Amino acid sequence: MSVSLINTLSNPLRTASKFVSYQESASGLSASRLIQDTGTCLAPKVTFSRSKEDLAENVFLELSENAIVYFGPAILGEKVARKVFSRGLNLKEKELIAKSLKELNCTAPNIKKKIVPIKAAIALSTMLIPLAEFSLSYLKNLFTLKVFKKSDFQNIASLEKNEEDKEQQRKVERSAKQKIGIAAALYGALLGASILLASKGKDAKILQNLSEIILAPGDKLVKNNKKRAKFLNKYFSQDFNSENGKLAMSKGQLTACVTIGGLGYFGSSADRGKENLLETTSRFPLVGFYIITGGELFDKGFKKLLNKFGYCKDVINEDFSSPSFKELETKAKELSIINKSNIKNEFKKLAGQKVLVSGVPYLFGIGIMGFFVAGMTNYFTRKRHKNFIQKSC
Repeated sequence: MSVSLINTLSNPLRTASKFVSYQESASGLSASRLIQDTGTCLAPKVTFSRSKEDLAENVFLELSENAIVYFGPAILGEKVARKVFSRGLNLKEKELIAKSLKELNCTAPNIKKKIVPIKAAIALSTMLIPLAEFSLSYLKNLFTLKVFKKSDFQNIASLEKNEEDKEQQRKVERSAKQKIGIAAALYGALLGASILLASKGKDAKILQNLSEIILAPGDKLVKNNKKRAKFLNKYFSQDFNSENGKLAMSKGQLTACVTIGGLGYFGSSADRGKENLLETTSRFPLVGFYIITGGELFDKGFKKLLNKFGYCKDVINEDFSSPSFKELETKAKELSIINKSNIKNEFKKLAGQKVLVSGVPYLFGIGIMGFFVAGMTNYFTRKRHKNFIQKSC
């Protein structure tokens, strides 16, 4: 059923409802995450930028990073890797690639043995995304060095106006090129492993096991502990989500991007001085946690609070998930029959509740987490530097 009743709503509720509805699709997850992460990370950094160098490198890093993380897995996985590694499969087998490992367990064993290594090969080949994010932090250092001739964080953050140390600049450049080279070599090895899985996986037990670990690590490593298995599958599986048979970014892929990208953040920060490393240490764990799971925890907590006080019960399920707009349209029809009311009025009430339940956590991530963390880290960076200067005198 198409969500046609959304068009009967008046602005701005119609606009907000369409956006929330779009978020419910797998492709919408990438787009909405891009907006949220940009709002959480970039907008506050632009607002609190301390110099033109600080502004330029933050814009360069955040926009390129977000585009790669939130659209890369779907493009690289669906448009490239899936087509390459599924050659030789018939149409029905190609469709099975979008199925989860749990769903494939219900297929014939010979079909499962054929599809699982190909799924793992596709997933492994998209590790280019987190490795690219890792490299972006070092590319940012090279960008600032080549464009602005600066590598000293004290100058970039306007803490001091020091003369640039040429040896320090060479050190930053060498480190950046070395780390980017390591990332490229590692991806080459992963790509080779992907080819091996796709070509030999169906006939080798060890490759079958490796494939299952990549796709569902919890089911393979802690099969006797359902709680731990569920956690590992959710946050560490490199398998894709599926939307109408197409591959889209999963929570596990997002976790890989944040954690591997974080190594690049810390390493590139350390290259530019203690102050840069301390600032990253104070900011990244908070933002990284929020991106991976903090937003989800806040969302669930907000729904529990509303449910406790009896608000929005029609759009909060027992497990604290929220019905989709398609489901709300059906619910509005049922309520209109029960209450002998207009279906459009019933849907308007439900849509308003749905936008509240979904919108508040979303805006919290942009408005509170982003600006609070950016302002706090900039303040404490300057304060630490000031205290250091005072102690040195």
